[in-house]
Amino acid sequence: MNKNIKHITILLVAIFAINFLGSKVFKRFDLTTDNRYTLSESAVNIIKDVESPIIVDIFLEGDDFPSEFRRLQKETKQLLEEFSTKNSNILFSFINPLEDESTRERNIQQLTQRGLTPMQLREQENGKTTQAIIFPWALASYNDQTVIIPLIKNKIGATQQELVTNSVQHLEYAFSDGFNKLTKPKRRKIAVLKGNDQLEDKYIADFAKKLGEYYFIAPFTLDSVASNPQKTLQDIKAFDLIISAKPTKAFTEEEKLVLDQFTMNGGKSLWLVDAVAMEKDSLYNDTGKNFAVTRDLNLTDFFFKYGVRINPVMISTLYSAPITLAIGEGSESQFQPLRWPYSPLASSNSTHPIVNNLNLVKFDFANQIDTLKNNINKTILLETAPLTKLEGTPREVSLDLVTKEPEPTLFNKGNQTLAVLLEGEFTSVFNNRIKPFQLSEGKNKSPFTKMIVVADGDVIKNDVLKNKPQELGFDRWTGKTYGNKEFLLNAVNYLLDDDGLINIRSKEITMAFLDQQKIAAQKTRWQLINIAFPMVLLILFGLGFNYIRKKKYTS
Repeated sequence: MNKNIKHITILLVAIFAINFLGSKVFKRFDLTTDNRYTLSESAVNIIKDVESPIIVDIFLEGDDFPSEFRRLQKETKQLLEEFSTKNSNILFSFINPLEDESTRERNIQQLTQRGLTPMQLREQENGKTTQAIIFPWALASYNDQTVIIPLIKNKIGATQQELVTNSVQHLEYAFSDGFNKLTKPKRRKIAVLKGNDQLEDKYIADFAKKLGEYYFIAPFTLDSVASNPQKTLQDIKAFDLIISAKPTKAFTEEEKLVLDQFTMNGGKSLWLVDAVAMEKDSLYNDTGKNFAVTRDLNLTDFFFKYGVRINPVMISTLYSAPITLAIGEGSESQFQPLRWPYSPLASSNSTHPIVNNLNLVKFDFANQIDTLKNNINKTILLETAPLTKLEGTPREVSLDLVTKEPEPTLFNKGNQTLAVLLEGEFTSVFNNRIKPFQLSEGKNKSPFTKMIVVADGDVIKNDVLKNKPQELGFDRWTGKTYGNKEFLLNAVNYLLDDDGLINIRSKEITMAFLDQQKIAAQKTRWQLINIAFPMVLLILFGLGFNYIRKKKYTS
């Protein structure tokens, strides 16, 4: 008896000790092959020093939406739990704004006014199709600031399952980006170049507004180069990045030297350049025609030295965005999207963080980029589909093209490069050349720096309706949103990244889904297997056991 008491006492002490140690030592184990529940070091660094609560309200709550989105709900919860384990000031709750029928419409209106637009889904389960409305958004609040966090990562042509896979892969970046906006003060400065007839402010307003959430942004004119180039150079050195959005006036040698020395001093740059002068708006005239001609910006030697060449040819492709035209006459006319080969839709198979999991990017009258051999590392970010042809200039462009059936055999030039990332130690364009003005501290070699060249200025151009800038990448005629803004934001983030935020985008997550059509077709079969098969096994076991028992004990 005393021995039993002793054993029980030891057991109780051991259980108490294990529980005590378990309360002091906490460890989560991520056993997934893709480490989907392990936060990136960059994400942890963003929140590790947060000392005030970050309140996150997630509106992806409810039981009446498709199973794929219940998966997104689960993944969102698990991700936020991971954030909370790293910093207990991350507090979150799930809210269903549609739960109460009496306030349903009012909640929908209020959320929509804040920019949290609802999403209508089609659910197909058990052979039946139903409609569901969800709000795939979150609001994060910190010290009287609030940011909107999208939970859905759109991609043109994606199924609901592909949409959820893209969204789950994007979740860590989305929340890290939101927390970064709330907790990190702006540090970097961006100069938007003026003086060479770049796009007017209203045509880059949407992207400039988005950039303003992360960086200080200001216009910078090169006009003063003519009178005081040395001061202009000193002034531009105060910026970390320059953006030249579709210049149409040639750069002088003095301006090129200032821009070259900006790069030689480690400055980053984003160039969106047209080598052909052609505007879609110029076709909307009585004849529906215009001529595309070469645009000389005096930048050929500039880019050539750095390792790229923008060729003055237009890319025509069978995989492109449509053009919307009025068909018919008078009150009978209707707007229709028609095939238009001069608006390539660009994508990438690269896993580079700038373009990983990126929606299609829309170009207009894009040009071809060649990469040249030098010591600079070049990464092709965006390219066309394989079915392309190159059209030289001068060339007449007519809207009559929409009425003609294209000849596929002519589109045989393969994938064409549209955007390139350059990284490395650049050599000055003016190395071993006579400089247009004397430099007090000229450099012929840069430290490691980065540059992105895009062969179309319209990539950054938003539509303007009734003098009001529209969202960049949104086509109001088709209702599609292209990936232009995300591409450019990723590009700028990558060029200026100092906390690794952009690298979170390269994380790959694999999602497995059930085939709903197969489930509906084989539902009865698997129900019989799951119900009848265990019963048959149980009966066979009982009969066999009874037979063996009788045989063993019957004399």
